Amino acid sequence: MERLERAGRCLRAALARGRLRRRFPALLLGIALLGSALKDSGLVPDTPLRNKRNPLNVYFVKVAWAWTLWLLLPFITLTSYELARSKLLYGRTKSVLLALRRLGALLVGTAVWYLCTELFILVENLTGECSLQAKPGQPARLYTSKRECHQDSGVWNGFDISGHCFLLSYCAMMILEELAVLEALALEHSSKLRAVINILLVSLCFLTVIWVFMFLCTALYFHDFSQKLLGVLIGLSAWYGTYRFWYLKPFSPGLPLPNIPLSSKKYSYSR
Repeated sequence: MERLERAGRCLRAALARGRLRRRFPALLLGIALLGSALKDSGLVPDTPLRNKRNPLNVYFVKVAWAWTLWLLLPFITLTSYELARSKLLYGRTKSVLLALRRLGALLVGTAVWYLCTELFILVENLTGECSLQAKPGQPARLYTSKRECHQDSGVWNGFDISGHCFLLSYCAMMILEELAVLEALALEHSSKLRAVINILLVSLCFLTVIWVFMFLCTALYFHDFSQKLLGVLIGLSAWYGTYRFWYLKPFSPGLPLPNIPLSSKKYSYSR
């Protein structure tokens, strides 16, 4: 438990005052640009990460939203309720309502993930065509989707917006935004709640490291530059449109730290 407490304290210090959060969009754009340049120059070594079936891609990235949702759900619930109860002096009922309101951010995130994924599929289907050698004696078939083409062992050539760049950038930014609540949350060192939140904090930070690493792998090994750039721009736009615009409004899930714009935070850091 002592090691967990030290790890939690170090991570809180690194996240304090939003310095990392403010620089993260530029970091992601820089990775996409540099990775694409290295890929196009042929300087990237051949590694197992080039294979789409590598374990990190199969067991983490393919279900990135599920991992993010699974860890943020208890984190937002516990921190929102505790912050409302202890810092804002709300009663139990209002604290529960505030926690439920904040969980709405996960519903919004799920909607963003689903709609953008469907949009990417639609764009690829509308812009693509199937490369397939017709069998002798059979008329050429007109394919309208990537799925139909693949069912006949064809190759679909369309504009494939990078879903990885979109989702990994969006998940990473969302995690960093939600971790901001720790800047105003004071807990007793010996409390069980502090230990649970420390476990979730370490897990979320570890997950963010995986997302950034796999974002780098995507930039180095997959997609054209325009596909990756558009993917990350959509991910950052979804983050900005929610946490920097909509969540400042009354009828929204609200910010992790209520009633205070993230751009002007001046919280004392509770160790």
